[in-house]
Amino acid sequence: MEPKPQTPRVRSRIENMRNLEPAERRAAVCRAAGLADSDDAILQGAGALPLTMANGMIENVVGTFELPLGVATNFVVNGKEYLVPMAVEEPSVVAAASYMAKLVAQDGGFRARADRPVMRAQIQVLGLSDPFGAKQGIFEHREALIEKANSRDKVLIGLGGGCRDLEVHIFEDTPVGPMLVLHILVDVCDAMGANTVNTMAEMLAPEVEKITGGTVRLRILSNLADLRVVRARAELRPETLGTDSLDGAAVCKGIVEACALAIVDPYRAATHNKGIMNGIDPVVVATGNDWRAIEAGAHAYAARGGRYTSLTRWELAADGRLIGSIELPMALGIVGGATRTHPSAQAALRMMKVESASELAEVTAAVGLAQNMAAIRALATEGIQRGHMTLHARNIAITAGASGAEVDRIAKGLVAAGDISVDKARALLAGA
Repeated sequence: MEPKPQTPRVRSRIENMRNLEPAERRAAVCRAAGLADSDDAILQGAGALPLTMANGMIENVVGTFELPLGVATNFVVNGKEYLVPMAVEEPSVVAAASYMAKLVAQDGGFRARADRPVMRAQIQVLGLSDPFGAKQGIFEHREALIEKANSRDKVLIGLGGGCRDLEVHIFEDTPVGPMLVLHILVDVCDAMGANTVNTMAEMLAPEVEKITGGTVRLRILSNLADLRVVRARAELRPETLGTDSLDGAAVCKGIVEACALAIVDPYRAATHNKGIMNGIDPVVVATGNDWRAIEAGAHAYAARGGRYTSLTRWELAADGRLIGSIELPMALGIVGGATRTHPSAQAALRMMKVESASELAEVTAAVGLAQNMAAIRALATEGIQRGHMTLHARNIAITAGASGAEVDRIAKGLVAAGDISVDKARALLAGA
């Protein structure tokens, strides 16, 4: 067997990225990632998704909707460097993720590990007089049901995937009487897996009715992909996190204390986790994956213990190092769906040089951890608004009517004045 060709290495550090013009940034990213000229054109965005292609993707198409596409730099995950595409409209997200990744890289980078890509489909069975007897019947036919589920998708089986096992859950008291729910557990390899598991559930439904004597109603995947969890971790020395006004130990302590509120209080946890998703969702969108499924799974996982809590933990080691970790479901794919039909999603994946859905999940989780670190570091030091509003000043300048070179001039004037408002921007434009 011939050896697998080595994936070209990416340089995650691009000097002076912030001060380059968009075309210069794009050229630098293409050089760093070894992308072709055709990818340069796609990443520019204009015409990347032809209307005829969009018309085939969803219904009632009238046009396309663009988001800014940025690139987070400096990411090192499991010893490999990554440039990370992020499609997002909110200021500070890309800059914050890049800066935190730079700090983490100084101390060895992120470590991440994803579970096997196992998804669940649920088959709901109603009208049972003896649900526990029906459960026994399903397990007596376990092997035959698994074999039937695997009978159609020979490609998936050939790739090492397929239905692996069954679970049966019984709900004795529901608004519609006793209910049995069969879960089929499917290794979907490098796909997100929705179509695969839904097809298997549909195929098994008639057989399940015969075995149980009940009526099958729903046959659908679950977005709580709790068998497809990814975990990422970062360790930082206190001196890495020092600021002009605070020493590193104080910053570490502040981050741990900020996280503690999210662990115990769902009101804070909602905003804390939203900040995590500020990093995760843009990567999911840029790679053509289902960000709504990722959001649903993440928040359900955060509440799996009966109380909504933080998806991250920040702790102090005995030697003072700050240790951060994140754990959440991550049902991402690099084959199928918009990932394979949207030209920009394909270019984004080529930029990242990921070779599996699990690798994509690991990098995405690291971005979420970096984004969380940026937010609570700011909260624990100068406050979230200072850095965020400084970056938001450009939006304010544009809203006030600035264009071209005026945008940076007005933004700098707003920051210098300490008044980041549309009225002040208009006054600066008028020369007041």
